[in-house]
Amino acid sequence: MHGGILSRPQERLQAALFCLRLGIGVFFVLWSLDKLLAPESTVKIFSHFYKTPLSTTGAYAVGSLELALSLAFLAGLWKRWTYGAVLVLHGISTLSSYSQLLSPFGKNHLFIATIPVLAACAALYLLRDEDRLWTL
Repeated sequence: MHGGILSRPQERLQAALFCLRLGIGVFFVLWSLDKLLAPESTVKIFSHFYKTPLSTTGAYAVGSLELALSLAFLAGLWKRWTYGAVLVLHGISTLSSYSQLLSPFGKNHLFIATIPVLAACAALYLLRDEDRLWTL
């Protein structure tokens, strides 16, 4: 039986891309809020994973910029740039944790989640022109 909601391939594609954008966007919003709500943790993460000193003020700045990017991404604004920036930032984050990925069991098992999120970011970037459901 045909018909009903999401019966056409284009409708299913739109729904799938929206789900990817929503999931990745919420992930990035939470990441951003963590930088704003726990800046001391961000300072430690930047020091450990990125080998970059960052002040608490810097953590607030990074969190604020990332939150603006995340909200633009969620809204589907400037897709080439926002989707690309999310992909690059998550790629850097994933690569910076390579030692945890090389030893993915035990205390490092949550780092494995960076891989499918990175793949989702790449898929959404590649299909960004098709992502039109609830975009601005």
